[in-house]
Amino acid sequence: MAPPPIHYSAIAPVLIVLGAACLAVLVEAFVPRRLRWSVQVGLSLCTLVAAGAWLVVYARGEPMGLTTLADTLAIDTPTLFLWGTLLVLGLASILLIADRSVEPGGAFVAESSAAPSPSPRAASGGSTGGTATSIAPAPTPAPARATASVAEMRTEVFPLGLFSLGGMMVFCAANDLLTMFIALEALSLPLYVMCGLARRRRLLSQEAAVKYFLLGAFASAFFLYGLALLYGYAGSVELSAIADATAGSLRSDTLLFAGLGLLVVGLLFKGSVGPFHMWTPDVYHGAPTAVTGFMAACTKVAAFGAILRVLHVAFEASSWEWHWVLWTVAVVSMVIGAVLGLTQSDIKRMVAYSSIAHAGFLLIGAITLTDEGLSATLFYLLAYGVTTIAVFGVISLVRTSEGEATHLSAWSGLAKRSPLIAWVFTFLLLALAGIPLTSGFMGKFVVFSAALTAGMAPLVVIALVASAVAAFFYLRVIVLMHFNEPAPDGPTVSVPGAFTTAAITLGVVVTLLLGVLPTPVLDWASVGGFVS
Repeated sequence: MAPPPIHYSAIAPVLIVLGAACLAVLVEAFVPRRLRWSVQVGLSLCTLVAAGAWLVVYARGEPMGLTTLADTLAIDTPTLFLWGTLLVLGLASILLIADRSVEPGGAFVAESSAAPSPSPRAASGGSTGGTATSIAPAPTPAPARATASVAEMRTEVFPLGLFSLGGMMVFCAANDLLTMFIALEALSLPLYVMCGLARRRRLLSQEAAVKYFLLGAFASAFFLYGLALLYGYAGSVELSAIADATAGSLRSDTLLFAGLGLLVVGLLFKGSVGPFHMWTPDVYHGAPTAVTGFMAACTKVAAFGAILRVLHVAFEASSWEWHWVLWTVAVVSMVIGAVLGLTQSDIKRMVAYSSIAHAGFLLIGAITLTDEGLSATLFYLLAYGVTTIAVFGVISLVRTSEGEATHLSAWSGLAKRSPLIAWVFTFLLLALAGIPLTSGFMGKFVVFSAALTAGMAPLVVIALVASAVAAFFYLRVIVLMHFNEPAPDGPTVSVPGAFTTAAITLGVVVTLLLGVLPTPVLDWASVGGFVS
């Protein structure tokens, strides 16, 4: 039997990312500790640039849609767009992860060098119960502390990030459910570890990692059980075979819709769609902020890329059965995100509920099942992703002596302390709210227009109301920053390093360009559909 043909040029970006991830593991094993950070950062950035350059060259050749690796991967225009989006967001995320200037030694430091420092009372020999005479040890000189922190930085976060990114690229290109499940685990397992690597608030970070792992295991089980039921229905795990069985089979629909329901639950969990969002606020809050940005942007792109492919390729013929179910799920997600976001006093949790509301908006585009809905959803994913990473980049800059100042009261009067950071954050919040001249407005406009064309006017009206409600908690933060007085003992704004500055600048520039000149990106997203 002849081996199946492999189109190496089509899958080269995935091979570059996964090959570099394997090389990064060898770096952890053989490169001296003092050199690992610079080697890992250089390797990660060069990998993403090289994969992006290859993708641009391949896309400019006007490739036809094809399947490769025994039809397990489908390389078509939506796949190329999603890969490009993931590489851009991955580059910005790696820049945030690599920064060591905002927090000396970086946000990922081994426990031995991240031990809490003595409290001022203990250091001075004070006591609440009497006259203590203990003498605190002499403080370590600043250069020595910095050297120790750098030496103990957890550089394994870089290969973990590359493995997760490679899994995301395979996930949104998978042409059968078994490959999709393997990619789901490949993207999820590194994220579970990355969530628990925070230098500060380590117990909270590890708690977030455990919650994400346990709930992610349940979601994977739902996905796998749905896969098994669909295999029993169609006799195959290929999306095209499931589509053929759905269109012309006389089998009982029980297996079909039970399998579809379980499968979609697993996908909606990964996309933070309510009511399958339970992990999102806790994990966003507890994970290191750079990892939170990576999850919030890249994971949502991969999850909705897979949702689009499954619904458009495998279940389009049966849409009349599941359309109203997902219609209801979209409403629930928007309501949960908009209403519960109003009650949050922590800014990371507020952005988490914002992502749940945006997931509902994205689901509107996903269930439209037209070329306009597909291109609009792809555009929305890019627009939301770049804005979100920049948002978390700004959040990482506002700090107290204990770490990031995420309580909303700490952001009071920020414009008087750091006008530039306050205005940048204001612009990003307005983009999330969907104000004109930002990418958020254009994303919502094209998604809602596609839904109106498809006859989903009631859903669009609900989405507009949810957008108006959600805009309130964005405006609340803007009012706090610009119209309140700062507290005398309020937080400080760290001077961002080159990497954080580059990530935030990239997010702001792309957010502005997509709001003012969206046509080139929309044209690229509109040039073709899925192949199978």
